Amino acid sequence: MTGPYIPTRKERYEAVLNYFRQAMPNVQTELEFGSVFQLLVAVVLSAQCTDKRVNIVTPELFRHYPDARSMAAAEPDDLLEYIGSVSYPNAKADHLVRMARQLMSEHGGEVPGDMESLLSLPGVGRKTANVVLSVAFSKPAMAVDTHVYRVSRRLGLVPTTANTPQKVEAVLTKNIPVEDIPRAHHWLILHGRYTCTARKPHCEQCALTGVCRSWRA
Repeated sequence: MTGPYIPTRKERYEAVLNYFRQAMPNVQTELEFGSVFQLLVAVVLSAQCTDKRVNIVTPELFRHYPDARSMAAAEPDDLLEYIGSVSYPNAKADHLVRMARQLMSEHGGEVPGDMESLLSLPGVGRKTANVVLSVAFSKPAMAVDTHVYRVSRRLGLVPTTANTPQKVEAVLTKNIPVEDIPRAHHWLILHGRYTCTARKPHCEQCALTGVCRSWRA
């Protein structure tokens, strides 16, 4: 007597990617922005904060500070008036002003399109840099936030030993076709945000239970 069929990791990736390709072919970030600089600001603000909250504060922020030049001329207290309702507003206001000033002094006010330069900016970590590289520059960068980390591990796309965001990023980028990586970041985020939620995943609504390691367990 044989036990229940357990898909290989390759089969799991094929099933998951095929599902998302059909279900969300034109997926994109839920953050609202009008330029690469505004995207970078929005992603910095979204750290440990919801995209919904960020989208509430950025229209007025961008009306007063639409680009690096205008934000570089501001002081952190000036920005606090607009971003006070996001998480860690004081630190983020300081980061944004210093980030804008560095963009002006080192990059002519433009957001650079390489990891090393992005990581040198105040307030920009690897996840933020990967989002900008993926969304703004269409590079095969996989940003691993709390949703991507949780969903990847639950589904079984990564081994249990992939216990840091960077380890998860390495496994995902190795197994997902290059052309799918920019979309896959959003696929996993949205699946984690609305279906595979942190406290109580909605498995009854999920089309991936047949290959999900966590559900089978």
